[in-house]
Amino acid sequence: MSETLEAARGAATRALREGGIATPALDARLLLCHAAGLSHEALITRNREGLNAEVAAQLASFVARRLQGEPVSRIRGVREFYGRDFRVDGDTLDPRPDTETLIAAALELVSRSGWQRRPLKLLDLGTGSGCILLTLLAELPQAQGVGTDRCEGALRLAAENARRLGLAARARFIGADWLEGVGGRFDLIVSNPPYIASAEIAGLAPEVAAFDPRAALDGGVDGLDAYRRIAEKARAALAPGGRIVVEIGPSQAEAVSGLFRAAGLTVQGDDLRLDLAGWPRCVLAGGPFENRLDGRTPQK
Repeated sequence: MSETLEAARGAATRALREGGIATPALDARLLLCHAAGLSHEALITRNREGLNAEVAAQLASFVARRLQGEPVSRIRGVREFYGRDFRVDGDTLDPRPDTETLIAAALELVSRSGWQRRPLKLLDLGTGSGCILLTLLAELPQAQGVGTDRCEGALRLAAENARRLGLAARARFIGADWLEGVGGRFDLIVSNPPYIASAEIAGLAPEVAAFDPRAALDGGVDGLDAYRRIAEKARAALAPGGRIVVEIGPSQAEAVSGLFRAAGLTVQGDDLRLDLAGWPRCVLAGGPFENRLDGRTPQK
């Protein structure tokens, strides 16, 4: 009798645990589901079925890759982000839960400012898989957006994710180096730029250093190169009352805020958002009209 799906999952779990993987049972289940083409629910109902040779070989390959440090999301080609599945590949950063702080900050800003029903224009700089822009478009059905990236492969993948999520009509992806050559003005600019200092990349977890594109990690000598580029042209790209929200490294809040202020933007005392671990994760900056899109100064 051939090995059952349940037994295969158990064996994969043991191999991953012995290999030092932090979440062996979860990873084994995800990899088996991917190898067998089953949902989690289907795996539960069919776990006593036999494992055919093709699925067994595929699972063994996936487990071997995981033991070499490759993230499960890279093996599966899919990462869940803010409740939606996004395709990822070697051209894009693997979205992480920390970046959901940026989504929450942007949506909080929209709600606080009363912009929910406005036809907002969004801009996502360094869009990668498109997860930030597409999540915001899904949450803000009146909005339209543009995502920029220097990598053609990332732009193709972002467009594919837009189609899969039914958002292609409201999303456009263009090749651009940050704000260079991007026309128009935007109500909300968002970005998760590379912010790791070049010398620190080798010391990152292998799942990051070996599998994320270096261009999506490397922020230059001090980790701030992308913020300088963004700050330089952000003011001209913001509509009256528009805001910019960027993800930062835990120690970069003061430096990034200073770059935006030096570029003529306003960063107020409460324009910092913490992630679930309590680390500074996002900086918000704005133009001369902080909370209005109609160009009028708010009443005091």
